[in-house]
Amino acid sequence: MKILVTGGTGYIGSHTVVELQKKGFEVIIADNLSNSSADVVENISKITGIKPLFEKVDLSDQGPTQDLFNRYPGLNAIVHFAAYKAVGESVLHPLKYYQNNLGSLMNLLREMRNHGIRDIVFSSSCTVYGQPDVLPVTETAPIKQAASPYGNTKQISEEIMTDVSKVTPLQAIMLRYFNPIGAHESALIGELPLGVPNNLMPYITQTAIGKREFLRVFGKDYNTPDGTAIRDYIHVVDLAQAHVIAIERMLEGKNKQKVEVFNLGTGTGYSVMDVIKSFEYSTKKKLNYRFLERRPGDVQEIWADTEFANRELGWKASRDLNEMTLSAWNWERRLAGKS
Repeated sequence: MKILVTGGTGYIGSHTVVELQKKGFEVIIADNLSNSSADVVENISKITGIKPLFEKVDLSDQGPTQDLFNRYPGLNAIVHFAAYKAVGESVLHPLKYYQNNLGSLMNLLREMRNHGIRDIVFSSSCTVYGQPDVLPVTETAPIKQAASPYGNTKQISEEIMTDVSKVTPLQAIMLRYFNPIGAHESALIGELPLGVPNNLMPYITQTAIGKREFLRVFGKDYNTPDGTAIRDYIHVVDLAQAHVIAIERMLEGKNKQKVEVFNLGTGTGYSVMDVIKSFEYSTKKKLNYRFLERRPGDVQEIWADTEFANRELGWKASRDLNEMTLSAWNWERRLAGKS
């Protein structure tokens, strides 16, 4: 079975490629390398013994997207990660996010229709819920006005796929995941943002290794036990394995609706300070951190109700916070040549 993984050299994409290959799928990666490196392809092959096919392509450009699908006939399904993903940046550059995130999806869906490809797993996000009224948040929680253009692109993308599925054979599983952190146990792949990190974990590890002077903690006056924002952090390998299960579910005809939605998290909310303390405990490294003002677009607290995904997918996150923080540190140390 041939699977196209867009954004497959990125953080979650690369870990998903590994898990797909372990299950025997043939993987073709499409990525424009805007926030990743082609070296990832070699590192995936070191883990699995199989080098995935790689195409450098900007999927928001219709012509190259058409060419890609013409070069790879017989694709069975798509896993779509390719998107810009920084909440703060999206507030500053909304047009960049709308053009890339929505344009690439529409080009993909057009080529899926033209080539008779039915199934897509979509990388969605808990940002579609905004700040929920009830926690933990379930898949039936109302979709609120997005707190950022990034979140809005995820909402609109879900609406686009739902509308297209009503008038075409398209089937979609939308995985709304919470906050992926950590790295593969081999330390050969992990989160490697270009420039200054927008996400907490790489900022922690880069501070600990000496790349950053101090860790910026945005907000200490939230209405939470320690004043810092709360998120549901999930190990990236747990997350990747859920994508494989979702692909198999559709290919085997086990999905119960044409469009299905699942929350992917641990079901536990951890504050920023909880993550800092876990990192310090698991690595025995003290962090230099400072509190700054809240960041635009950030919600106060959110964590998942994962019961539906646990039951329907037969999937459950298994790695704890200390495993997440330690694996991220091992990855950072390997990058610095210290492991």
